[in-house]
Amino acid sequence: MKIAQEELRFFTIQIFEAMGCNRQHAALAADVLLKADLRGIDSHGVARLSGYVRLWEKNRINTNPVFSIEHETFTTATLNADRSLGLISAPFGMDIAIEKAKVYGCGFTAITNSNHFGIAAYHALKALPHNMIGIAMTNASPLVAPTHSTQRMLGTNPMCYVFPAGKHKPMVVDMATSAAANGKLEIAQRKGKDVPLGWLQTKEGHDTSDPNGLKNGGSLLPLGSSLDNGSHKGFGLSGVVDVFCGVLSGANYGPWVPPFVAFLEPLANLPGQGLGHFVGAIRVDAFRKADDFKHNMDQWIDAFKNAERKSADQPIIIPGEPEFEMEEIRAIEGIPLHESVVQDLQQLAQKFSLKF
Repeated sequence: MKIAQEELRFFTIQIFEAMGCNRQHAALAADVLLKADLRGIDSHGVARLSGYVRLWEKNRINTNPVFSIEHETFTTATLNADRSLGLISAPFGMDIAIEKAKVYGCGFTAITNSNHFGIAAYHALKALPHNMIGIAMTNASPLVAPTHSTQRMLGTNPMCYVFPAGKHKPMVVDMATSAAANGKLEIAQRKGKDVPLGWLQTKEGHDTSDPNGLKNGGSLLPLGSSLDNGSHKGFGLSGVVDVFCGVLSGANYGPWVPPFVAFLEPLANLPGQGLGHFVGAIRVDAFRKADDFKHNMDQWIDAFKNAERKSADQPIIIPGEPEFEMEEIRAIEGIPLHESVVQDLQQLAQKFSLKF
């Protein structure tokens, strides 16, 4: 079924308010989830809503957080999110980074004691109206085994970089540092389809196409999938995200990152607090005139769009292009929801005595 974005947004706000969020926080959290659905990132939209509710029921999410800055310089800040939804703390931290960048040319916020923050692109895109380059990354539930290992040590650890352009849409590089995001496995599970080999391995370390491989004790693979195909590079990129988001902020890192699923408890003797994020904004005119930069970005995009193709029916796709196209379509036609997601939302409606 398809639902108009405003109807889905209104329902999502009601759920977050029922959890105890104030209207401002509920609306912000809903906007982050709806942005994912609009951009076609169905794994991180309202399909995640029941997961946040379960974490709240386990008292792992504080819906009335008091944010505090634990450390600060002219261009940096470390924000304690007080166990809030990452959907709220990450935009708050990005606003801090943007305000610093307005004055000093760049700003960065390390966020500790937080939770899952949705799609990284939402937070990085906040820099665009200010002619800034946006950066956002987060560590996540340990589901990925490093090269040569079968142990889950890292999250899918996404990173996002947003570069403004002129006549073209901005370039948005929003990617997991694993071979595939866990959400893609969840989509395959809902559809009853196999996944490509190279996405995950069994608990014994063998390749598998079973989308339930994680549930059966397996692990996701780093970007590159195998050593011959560069999995050590994916492992390195994931490690970079983990250090920025966990080690630098004072949050947990590696296998100690609290899992998103409520049925798994965080490990004992945690070295940090909650999940960690790292966001930043860089003013383009701190380096050169913004209009000149945008002009060259347009040239860059045109050059790659016009590159020689393997076949005429396979266009060159600029990072972020499919999501912008999907956003335009779904804003008009509505957001499609899988039957299992609809059932989840109906159950949430019953739980909180709401109408879906």
